[in-house]
Amino acid sequence: MTEDVQRWLKENALLLKNLHPEASEPGHGDLEPLREVLGDVRVLGMGEATHGTSEFFRLKHLLLRFLVEEMGFTALAMEASVSAAQAVDDYVLYGTGDAADALAGLGFWTWRTREMLDVIEWMRDHNRTVPQDRAVRFVGIDPQRCGPSLVALAAVLRTLAPERADITGGLLGTLAEASTGSLAAQRPQLLAEARDLERFLQEERPRLASRIGGAAVDRALRHARMVVAAADVASRPPRGEGGETGALAARDRHMAQEVISLEEGTAGKVAVWAHNGHVCTDCYAQDVPAMGQHLKDHYGERYYALGLLFGEGAFRARPGNSATRPPRKHTISAAGPRSVEAQLASAVSEDHLIDLRAGKTRPAVTQWLESPQFMRSFGAGVPRVRYRFSMTQTVLMREYDGLAYVARSTPSVPLS
Repeated sequence: MTEDVQRWLKENALLLKNLHPEASEPGHGDLEPLREVLGDVRVLGMGEATHGTSEFFRLKHLLLRFLVEEMGFTALAMEASVSAAQAVDDYVLYGTGDAADALAGLGFWTWRTREMLDVIEWMRDHNRTVPQDRAVRFVGIDPQRCGPSLVALAAVLRTLAPERADITGGLLGTLAEASTGSLAAQRPQLLAEARDLERFLQEERPRLASRIGGAAVDRALRHARMVVAAADVASRPPRGEGGETGALAARDRHMAQEVISLEEGTAGKVAVWAHNGHVCTDCYAQDVPAMGQHLKDHYGERYYALGLLFGEGAFRARPGNSATRPPRKHTISAAGPRSVEAQLASAVSEDHLIDLRAGKTRPAVTQWLESPQFMRSFGAGVPRVRYRFSMTQTVLMREYDGLAYVARSTPSVPLS
């Protein structure tokens, strides 16, 4: 990194002072410069280098408050089950149910945290004080874990066609807990059953509407489409075979479609909460087109990808990439001097945010942004020991519009 680049980073860094528990009641002062940066943005992708860093939750909470209260955002789109997120949405909109139970129902340990509960409770408090058209929604975009949709459809079928109602116990029922690419061997039958269910409800729509009403039929058909999407993602090989799109790529495509449908169906703007790999505007895992790539293709400059990075400390993740072992604390020191994280820290050691778009008119900065570099990226699980040395390649110009850097990561706090 040249002195010109370092000087530019120092001059343009937006310092973040309210990410820590001892901070006073968070205000919008730190984020006010984002009003101009995000003025024309319709969809903001808020990434994270780990799913288990407390400061990432806090930063997104601060961003969400600013976006909703000052920038006209009316939806938080989560990397969480489309169907299970409905319970959280009901809570933040109407106070229905219990917030902690709704978070647990999402089925992912990553969101079952004290920090996420704080976000949900703030959303509910906000919605109590504003007109309905300014209420902020919580919407899932991930086709995985469609159990609530299966339960809802089973109830509808008991009214319309009792002989077809046992869908939670058959092959479709496996979708309630299926992970991406886990049911590839059952793809033909699984997709056939899911599509047949959607087709049946569409054909029986007039008769069903006379019994439960048109709005309820629309909800049932949406649940059926969720089941088809879940079946599609669960039944593809993870990386694809013979030219077919793999499950990982299909999942990101489905998530992008959910975001677009949400944005087009609301008068406000949408904040997306997901991993850096999903919000970036190129590929992740070497060759998987990210959700953010689809959103950039659709929105152009009206989509903004914000990556979140950290310097050192600790975070929570499952050990050994195991889907069954409980998450635990993982410690890590600062990344090497050539990493993106180290370069940001060398310019500005405090927590800060940098708008990379503003550097595209500076030749030295553009060259830095176009150069291959390395940064950290951890998912819900990490490999044993060697996670400390794990880096992923990036070209910032192709992948991000902005970066936020947190000097010290501490583990997210699980709900009991």
